Amino acid sequence: MTILQSIILGIVQGLTEFIPISSSGHLVLVPYLFGWEIPSEDAFVFNILVQVATLTAVFAYFWTDIISITRITFQDIRKKQPAAHPESRLAWFLVIATIPASLIGLLFNGTFEKVFDSPAFVSIFLMVTAALLVAAERMGKRARSLDTMNWIDAIWIGIFQILALFPGISRSGATITGGMTRDINRPDAARFSFLMSIPIMVAAGLFAVVELFQFPHFSDLLPTFIAGFITAAITGYLSIRWLLKYLSHRSLYVFAIYCVAFGLLNLIVFLMRG
Repeated sequence: MTILQSIILGIVQGLTEFIPISSSGHLVLVPYLFGWEIPSEDAFVFNILVQVATLTAVFAYFWTDIISITRITFQDIRKKQPAAHPESRLAWFLVIATIPASLIGLLFNGTFEKVFDSPAFVSIFLMVTAALLVAAERMGKRARSLDTMNWIDAIWIGIFQILALFPGISRSGATITGGMTRDINRPDAARFSFLMSIPIMVAAGLFAVVELFQFPHFSDLLPTFIAGFITAAITGYLSIRWLLKYLSHRSLYVFAIYCVAFGLLNLIVFLMRG
């Protein structure tokens, strides 16, 4: 992997982790389109690192929210009223929403990516992402805020996150769809989606640290990985800020159209090369 490839893929990760067009899909398809022969071990470690980079973007953007939610949750626990405040209830809903995908991910431990991690499958799953986004717009009434959220909503959104185990199905797209099909408005569904990414990304970050110590040529690739990490963190932060503002006034249809177009392009290229 070159520094230029790292920078480009870092930008791709930062944009697509939060914009609902699938970061995992783009990290497979962009190198495929450009014909980059990146060693699988390098790609594996890089993909985990840039996910950690986008975690830093979530922390940076939602820092005030995270501190407030954490402080109020512990206050309510000390008072033996663990869900008395809306912020502490939100914390428990984030935990509940994380459980379904975490359990499935542990049980199958990467099986989804190993089986379906090919340009053809990823292209098809991108179109599934498009279908989810259209369903969110067609089915959701967008009449509720996070203050009205309940544990059924949290489980429902968590079940949608399971779909993101398939490379090409956007995690943010699936979870925003889960929220919107429970009639939560777009910005609040996106906010919950971004906050619930924190436990998954923290786990990925810890896993990355273990993998890095076992990676034989990590010191040689460190400058390359750092370039991708920095660009992913910066573009991730900017994409969160842009998307939340965008969703306040506009629909998800443009992202659905993009997923179909990009998926079809890659499917055509795959068939032509095959």
